[in-house]
Amino acid sequence: MAMFGRRQGIAMATNFMKSIVIQRSSTLPSNSRCLSDAVSSEVITSHTAKWMQDTSKKSPMELINEVPPIKVQGRIVACEGDNDPALGHPIEFICLDLNEPAICKYCGLRYVQGHHH
Repeated sequence: MAMFGRRQGIAMATNFMKSIVIQRSSTLPSNSRCLSDAVSSEVITSHTAKWMQDTSKKSPMELINEVPPIKVQGRIVACEGDNDPALGHPIEFICLDLNEPAICKYCGLRYVQGHHH
């Protein structure tokens, strides 16, 4: 399931970049390297509104919240988002001193210290 989501995300990102390149050729000077002007706020707003209307799919936050907190031994956990470095994110060291789960700021995974008394 996670692999399907990654593939779908990569496909969406690829299509988005293709649309930027097409828009860039008509909206920016040929010597410009900045793509921020190629996407108008209208496009982002209408895309977001369209995405939010589709109630058949869960949002990324809903999906990540379905993953139960990961129990680890020790006070510090190193989150990389995935076992494969090519698919993960920059390493984030997370302190687990609090009772509630600590959340990775990149991927949203939650970690809790597993106490063994």
